[in-house]
Formats: sequence, C-alpha cells, structure tokens
Amino acid sequence: MPRSIQGVLAVLGRILLCTIFLMSAVGNDIPNFNAVAGYMAKEGVPYPRFLLAGAIAFLIVGSLSVILGFQARIGATLLLIFLALATYYFHDFWTINDPQAKQEQMIQFLKNLGLMGAMLLIIANGPGPMSVDSRRVVLR
Repeated sequence: MPRSIQGVLAVLGRILLCTIFLMSAVGNDIPNFNAVAGYMAKEGVPYPRFLLAGAIAFLIVGSLSVILGFQARIGATLLLIFLALATYYFHDFWTINDPQAKQEQMIQFLKNLGLMGAMLLIIANGPGPMSVDSRRVVLR
C-alpha cells in the first residue's frame, strides 16, 4: 500500500476512533456536568464530581493526543484507563436480571472491550504515519 494512502487511512482511523470520546466530553459531560455526576453517584462511583472532572480531562487530552498522533501512546493509555473504569461501573451486565437490559449492557461492555483493544494497538504500535510522533522520528 502506498505510504500516502496508509497515512490518510491512519489519520481517518484515529479521528473515527476518538470522535466518541471527544464528543462525549464536549457534547455531554461538560454541559450536563451535575446530571452526569449525579448518575455516577447513583452507580456507586466514589467522588463523582472529582472523577468526572478527571474523566473529562482524560477524554479530551487522550482524544486530541491520539487524533494528532502527538504522544499518542500516552493519550491511548488515558483513554484505556477511562474505558476500563467506565466499563466496570456502567456496563456491569453480570449484575442485571432483566434479559433485555442485560443484553444491552453486554453489547456496550463488548463495544468497550473492542475500543480497549484499539487503545492497546496504539500503545503497542504508535499512531502510524501522518502523525506528529512519526514526523518527530523522521526529523531526528
């Protein structure tokens, strides 16, 4: 595959991968901060306001880092930490008795596992071509 096509695909992949995190923070968590913190408290998350602020920071910094490919391994690690905690607290299908609700949460759980896998791939392999990290390697 030509390097230019590989670079475009890598950029597009990073954007598509991180849109969910960035839009969650900017489009939901920040404008609905009190409601989201209340939901977190109801789900048993300790220190919900503090952890929500941290989650927003992880989501924004991690997303922008991966999208730009700047320190992308660190950004992917932030998103991986967010995903692990969010999956445990909010998609605990094993505690649900209603079959429909259980299935819905299992799907969300498995979606998050897939996203965690993508973060592990970025941590292992970097952001790919057309990234700030790859340009810094070339400039050295």
